[in-house]
Amino acid sequence: MNTPRPATVAGNSSFPHLLHDEDGRILLQIARSEIVARLEQQSPVPVLAPLWMELPGASFVTLTTEGELRGCIGSLEAIRPLKTDIRENALAAAFMDPRFLPLRREELERIRIEVSLLSLPEPVMARCEAEAVAALRPGIDGVIFEYMRYRSTFLPQVWEQLPDPSQFLAYLRNKAGLPSDFWAEEVRMFRYTVRKWKEET
Repeated sequence: MNTPRPATVAGNSSFPHLLHDEDGRILLQIARSEIVARLEQQSPVPVLAPLWMELPGASFVTLTTEGELRGCIGSLEAIRPLKTDIRENALAAAFMDPRFLPLRREELERIRIEVSLLSLPEPVMARCEAEAVAALRPGIDGVIFEYMRYRSTFLPQVWEQLPDPSQFLAYLRNKAGLPSDFWAEEVRMFRYTVRKWKEET
């Protein structure tokens, strides 16, 4: 049975959850093909992608080696075709994450790629830290924290390491470059969900 496709990716918050496992495998193939091509200094192997992947979408690409993070870069806003977003974020995660050295060819067989597709972010209505903590849904929400020029996000997967909402928020503020207990009236928070696929071992 064919999955109904939304008219746009960016404007449909449930879009990631309409996809099948086969859709995810295509996204993983696109990401790996781009990384392999860069390492081998050749053109990417063409991946047959459905037309809906030309619609705008927001994604994160995460690389791990034996369960340890090796790179993670993504987009919070759907401003370019999803296929392009996956390609660019795959390259950025492999070669431009400032926390890691660029991926080496000898690492290629050991990395696992995970692709996360983001739903449309929705505001978290909170007037204080206590309300913000109470509004978070552990294990479900990806969260964006904004204050003036400071901005950070955690994917829902981060709840596995930080299951306590107060601690989750504290680390999120640290990631933005703010004190762990920072709060101000101008703080804005958003939450989103993801659909994710990960390469098998």
